[in-house]
Amino acid sequence: MSSAKRILLIIGGGIAAYKCLDLIRRLRERGHSVRAVMTKAAHHFVTPLSVGALTNERVLTDLFDLDEEREIGHIRLARDSDLIVVAPATADLIARMAGGHADDLATAVLLATEKPVVLAPAMNPAMWRNPATRRNVAQLKADGVRIIGPAVGEMAERGEAGPGRLVEVPELIAAIEGAFEAGASRGGVLEGRHVIITSGPTHEPIDPIRYLANRSSGKQGFELATAAAELGARVTLITGPVSLSEPAGVEIVRIKTAAEMLEAVKAALPADIAVFAAAVADWRVETIQTEKIKKSEKTGAPTLSLTENPDILKMIARPGPERPRLVIGFAAETQNVLTHAQAKLKSKRADWIVANDVSPSSGVMGGENNTVHLITASGVESWPEMSKAKVARKLMERAAEQLHAKRTAAE
Repeated sequence: MSSAKRILLIIGGGIAAYKCLDLIRRLRERGHSVRAVMTKAAHHFVTPLSVGALTNERVLTDLFDLDEEREIGHIRLARDSDLIVVAPATADLIARMAGGHADDLATAVLLATEKPVVLAPAMNPAMWRNPATRRNVAQLKADGVRIIGPAVGEMAERGEAGPGRLVEVPELIAAIEGAFEAGASRGGVLEGRHVIITSGPTHEPIDPIRYLANRSSGKQGFELATAAAELGARVTLITGPVSLSEPAGVEIVRIKTAAEMLEAVKAALPADIAVFAAAVADWRVETIQTEKIKKSEKTGAPTLSLTENPDILKMIARPGPERPRLVIGFAAETQNVLTHAQAKLKSKRADWIVANDVSPSSGVMGGENNTVHLITASGVESWPEMSKAKVARKLMERAAEQLHAKRTAAE
């Protein structure tokens, strides 16, 4: 960020609170000022002394602090910051936020603020999946809170794994700076536009418990949906099975198979822009077994007869009254990236192809960064490595420019 911002960091009571020390350091390195509010539970994981040493500010903890509240400190805190970040946001803190409680300094500030709020959940996977937490998160999203994470991985409890980890600091910083950019572009360049985005893998069933799939995490597609929504678009995100938190302000359609994705895309039309970022399985089993295929020494390995899945990008890009004005496909390749992508642009009749190298050494599949090439009729534009959030933002801004240019040319 080129301009310094005032950030109020509310630290909740979870083991992931230790990451806030690195977060504060990195934010200050980028020129931002940080003040911190700690919940009572947060004191069990990090100390006000260590937090204060990094913020170079007094750490606030008490709603009834005599010195601060003489000037109604919680109201001043709510108004004097450009952005409020809640990390880690525990299940209890999320519940109190969603319920509009104000029984401590953290929740009183959150209830009093009119500034943007970024919330980073962290809790046990069972707590994250609990229907009460899901309801509370949905309410906060409806209230306009920007939610980042949780990440999927090993938990502090031995043997526990799943969605519930606090996202890593670089991803959190990207979300914070993305919130500033979203505020600057509210009512932005895609206002009044409808954008369809496909994301994630598809699961093609073999029998009741097995399926064909790929390693797509869906992160790039979800970041595209977030960026389009921040630029003012109405967004329909059609996603295969993924473990990601839902972007705020986006209509989500969850599917499993390629056939279901095609029908969902057709149902979502018409659209101004369609971005096909999903890693759709090329093949499916011709006959799905109704019972689990049993291993047998007599018959050996089963033979699977495969048939081709529908080519969603090619079908939607065909000329016709419902063809989106801008059709963007993705080409995930492991060799000859540009050659394959340029061929795909022609064969699919897409307007643009976003090509990237997804070989294991690239770290793109499931990673936070991406290195892409934008293939158009005019040629190839290679972008430097950047976060998937920044790739998404740049691509959607370019798409908005293209729509504007087409409208101007038509006039």
